[in-house]
Amino acid sequence: MFSSIQIGIDLGTANILVYTKNKGMIINEPSVVAIDIHTNQVLAVGEEAKLMVGKTPENIVAIRPLKDGVIADYQVTTDMLKHIMKKASKKLGTPLRKPSVVVCTPSGSTSVERRAISDAVKQCGAKDVQLIEEPVAAAIGADLPVEEPIANVIVDIGGGTTEVAIISFGGVVSCHSIRVGGDQLDDDITQFVRKKYNLLIGYRTAENIKMEIGHALVDHPEVFMDIRGRDLVTGLPKTIEISSYEIQGAVKDSLLSIIEAIRATLEDCPPELSGDIVDRGVILTGGGALLHGIEEWISNEISVPVHLAPSPLESVAIGTGRSLAMMKKLQKSK
Repeated sequence: MFSSIQIGIDLGTANILVYTKNKGMIINEPSVVAIDIHTNQVLAVGEEAKLMVGKTPENIVAIRPLKDGVIADYQVTTDMLKHIMKKASKKLGTPLRKPSVVVCTPSGSTSVERRAISDAVKQCGAKDVQLIEEPVAAAIGADLPVEEPIANVIVDIGGGTTEVAIISFGGVVSCHSIRVGGDQLDDDITQFVRKKYNLLIGYRTAENIKMEIGHALVDHPEVFMDIRGRDLVTGLPKTIEISSYEIQGAVKDSLLSIIEAIRATLEDCPPELSGDIVDRGVILTGGGALLHGIEEWISNEISVPVHLAPSPLESVAIGTGRSLAMMKKLQKSK
């Protein structure tokens, strides 16, 4: 019997996921909080709050308290975590009394940003908080043999950041983190539609465009989609048809910066591990890994096989939950 429940939290820019060893994934909700600005009261968290984005009266704002994988609004993040912990204890059917928590942090985060994450989780009643680097958690969640002296290359394309890391013997050998992810692609699409069509679209519309007709820089049959927004000239609602080729052009620069990060990481790789990479390839995780054609495109660019993790959206959370046992094992071996 454990003295306390052990849980892993993926505190992502776009989604917050909670994983426990016994029950698996118990929470997967958007990292969005709806607040009444007059009373500072939290009205909704997660899926319910995301539905409110861009559709609320003046006194209610739906905000995302995490930016680029780190805490942008400390108080709101703490409130969100408290709600998530309450939901987790309901799902588990037992109150979470001083749980042991492992939280993932972007590898490029500063010590101040890491301390903020640790303090926010402790404020929610955690007994002890351990931080794990996001690429390591993603590799563990993708079932890679991270504790062996073999090169495991992980590319985690999240909402706020893209983490590229080579992991061997439980540690990061080479790593690059850039603040480009799914949110940046949404932003690129919003700006493109605004410039070309004088149409203002919301963040959720941009996300839907990316998911339905967004493609990496590969040849594909052209597909079209009708989108609605506000005409900036007349101020009236308007519907236009947009092509997947246009969206491909809109996100090109952001995708190229992801490739640059992958190349830079591979260039820093020790020669002994380079042979493993050619044999084993690169594993993609994170929501951005679901972009149409991204595996094929990255493989063409770096001439190495590219594979999608078994559950790309959940890899980091699963790895975070599993990492407690892994940490003990690694500490023993050192």
